[in-house]
Amino acid sequence: MRFLVTGGAGFIGSSLVDALVARGDAVVVLDNFSTGKRENLRESAGRITVVEGSITDLATVRRAVAGADFVLHQAALASVQRSVDDPVTANEVNVQGTLNVLVAARDAGVRRLVYAASSSAYGDSETLPKHEAMPPRPLSPYALQKWMGEEYCRVFSELYGLDTVSLRYFNVFGPRQDPHSDYAAVIPIFVTRLLGGAPPTIYGDGEQSRDFTYVENVVSANLRACAGERKNGAVVNIACGERYTLNQLVRMLGRLIGGEIEPLYAEPRPGDVRHSMADIRRADEILGWVPDVDFHTGLARTVEWYRGVHSSRR
Repeated sequence: MRFLVTGGAGFIGSSLVDALVARGDAVVVLDNFSTGKRENLRESAGRITVVEGSITDLATVRRAVAGADFVLHQAALASVQRSVDDPVTANEVNVQGTLNVLVAARDAGVRRLVYAASSSAYGDSETLPKHEAMPPRPLSPYALQKWMGEEYCRVFSELYGLDTVSLRYFNVFGPRQDPHSDYAAVIPIFVTRLLGGAPPTIYGDGEQSRDFTYVENVVSANLRACAGERKNGAVVNIACGERYTLNQLVRMLGRLIGGEIEPLYAEPRPGDVRHSMADIRRADEILGWVPDVDFHTGLARTVEWYRGVHSSRR
């Protein structure tokens, strides 16, 4: 099979690329390397085709998608805060870019497109766990844009017959996640701060909770989403179905890394959701998927990976 992975040099995308290459699939990566890194593709170098360019350019997307059986659409400006700071650029990538990928996939006769959606679409509903039948209530431009991508996928399935499935990721973490960006996710920031002996900063009181999902689970969900009968624009939560507060996270990391460092606390950030936890029953029903790696195991693996990076830099 031939796969196109948009954003294939990114944290999740490169993990998908390695898994596909390992099982013998032909892989094309489309990435403009604005946030993705060439070093993330080192393990698969020489066995993949790389198209350098942006999903905002339709001609480039058409060139990358030509001949693909499946498209795994991971490319995005994936940050709530970035979208708050610059909603126009985020919209160009997350909405127009997704539309370009859908148009190119439709015209190329792709068998199925798997879209990296986001749990941020649920907003700040007090209902837990979050289930796919809940009405979306996005709190940020990013959340709105990712939900619009889901709706575009549904429309393309119903109107044009392009089979799609949207996977709503919940707080993905793991090796290769960049801790140095101004918009980095919480786990890589906390791990690298603690490894360096510095206190992490928590925005808010730390009692906000997340359903943290190890990247290997997301990879297996994408592969399962490419199998079986038509998905017809289905939306599916991808998570572990449990939640931990940021205060708990800091304590867990302290035990894994050694030594206890009290976090600093700052004002909450606009657009952040208070609590998040997924109902993952539909993933089993539609994809035959359940998470392989629990949170504690994934966290330990992640710390070890960053410990290796930290030691090599020292």
